[in-house]
Amino acid sequence: MIDCLRGLLRPVFSAPGAAALVALALTAGAAAQTVPASTPPAAPAAPAAPAAPAATVPVSSMSSRVLACTACHGKEGRATPDGYFPRIAGKPAGYLANQLLNFRDGRRSYPQMTYLIEHLTDDYLREMAEHFAALDLPYPPPPAPQAPAAVLEQGRKLVQGGDVARNIPACVACHGAAMTGVTPSIPGLLGLPRDYLNSQLGAWKTGQRGAHLPDCMADIARQLTPDDVSAVSAWLAAQPVAAGGKPARTLPAAMPARCGGVAEVPVAAAAAR
Repeated sequence: MIDCLRGLLRPVFSAPGAAALVALALTAGAAAQTVPASTPPAAPAAPAAPAAPAATVPVSSMSSRVLACTACHGKEGRATPDGYFPRIAGKPAGYLANQLLNFRDGRRSYPQMTYLIEHLTDDYLREMAEHFAALDLPYPPPPAPQAPAAVLEQGRKLVQGGDVARNIPACVACHGAAMTGVTPSIPGLLGLPRDYLNSQLGAWKTGQRGAHLPDCMADIARQLTPDDVSAVSAWLAAQPVAAGGKPARTLPAAMPARCGGVAEVPVAAAAAR
């Protein structure tokens, strides 16, 4: 099936219909089980009236090509409810483009993602990112908190205040006061599954996820204990998404650390040296 999905992402696609191909990839096998082997031949049916033509998405449109992405990230990139794959709809375009480049170029590791996009150009990946960034879709309510109150409070303190003694900046210092991110390249932290947040902080901590240098998130994650990671993930996953999840235009103050991939954001004088 992944070869079928990979084909959908190609810039030039000439099959009769992208949507039909994805439907075939996702439902083949299941459909074969809907008719028992012993079912007798059906009597010829009377001719049916011609059906009205179904609305179709042009094969040449980006929305048809990125149907491969929705197999994991959910309809229109809203994310699936299985507790792992992240939402990509409405994320800043620069952030999404950076992550696609990171997967393609080996800074992030997820074999299925790399296989899907390894032959796509920088410009095409940016076009995909801009498509998802432009989607303005509502967020669902957050799930009920999945940790005790003391753990949630530990997470809140780290997100909103950091820990100066351990050189851990507050999450809001870079991701915005509403934690919905900052255009064009800083992602929001809300509306994401707890398991996904846990796994990404853990991947940075162990070196399995990287970014353009200087990799500020890897530096921060290495200062976090496993309990810190669990507390931050639990608190973030339980928060409602404010302002429709739209990223802020600017940060109210300079970032506390230099981060690769966000050169357009001012950095505090001490961090810039």
